[in-house]
Amino acid sequence: MSVRAVARIGAAVDSRGVTSLPVLESDGPLALRRTRAPRRPYARVTVVGAMSAPLGGDRLAIEARVEEDAWLTVDSVAATVALPGTGKAAEPATYEIELSVGERGRLRWLPEQLVSAHGSSLRMTTRVELAPTARLVLRDEQILGRHGESSGTLTSRLTVHRAGRPLIDQQTAYGPGAPGGWDGPAVLGGHRAVGQLLLVDPSFDDKCPEVRLLGATAVLTPLAGPAVLVTALAPDARLLRATLDSAMNDVLGASAG
Repeated sequence: MSVRAVARIGAAVDSRGVTSLPVLESDGPLALRRTRAPRRPYARVTVVGAMSAPLGGDRLAIEARVEEDAWLTVDSVAATVALPGTGKAAEPATYEIELSVGERGRLRWLPEQLVSAHGSSLRMTTRVELAPTARLVLRDEQILGRHGESSGTLTSRLTVHRAGRPLIDQQTAYGPGAPGGWDGPAVLGGHRAVGQLLLVDPSFDDKCPEVRLLGATAVLTPLAGPAVLVTALAPDARLLRATLDSAMNDVLGASAG
C-alpha cells in the first residue's frame, strides 16, 4: 500500500527578533524535529525518516516557507533511499519539495544524499520561490545505486524563480529508461555520485564568482542573476560531499569578505 504524506515548515521572526517555528507538521515517514540552531538567529529543523520511504507508488512532499527576515536551516539525519515498491512495483514514487523565502530571508537547505537503489523508480521535483533580497544555499546529492548494484530510475527537476522570474530550470534523468548515454563518458564517465550546490545571494550583483573548474570533475558556473551553480561528479558520496563543502566555504567566505 502506497503512502501519501506532506510535511510542513514555517519560519518567522518573533517579538524577540529571533526566528521561531510557528508551523512544524510531520506526516507519515517525514518526521520533523527542532534541533539546536548553529548560531542565532537561525532556526534549525532536522528531517528524520520514520519508516522506509519512498517506495514505489509513494507520494511524499515537504513544504517550507521562510517569512521575511527569518533564517532557517533544514538538514536530515541520514540518506533518503528510494526503494522498489511492492504490488504496483512499476509505478514510480514521487518526492516534491516546495520552498519559498521572503524579503531578507535566508534558507540553507542541506539534506543528506538521495540513494537510488536498484529496481526503484523515483520522480523528484524541487521548486523554489525567492524574494529579490532572499538568500539561498541548496545542496542536492544523488547516489546512483547502493554498493555493488546498478542505479534505479531517477528523474530530478529543479526550478527556481527569483522576484517572479526564472533563475534556473533543469532536469536530469538516470537509470533504466533514461535517455541513452546517461552513464557514458560524456555524462557520468563511470561515476556514481552526482551533486550540485546552488548559492543565491544579492551581493553577487556587485561581484559574482567567475566560472572555474573545481578539480577534474566539478565546475562553478555563474547564472544570469545573483547566483552560482556548482556541479560535481565523484566516485562516492564522501568525495562528492567534500567537493561541495569546499566550494560552499570558498564562495560564501569570499562573499562575506
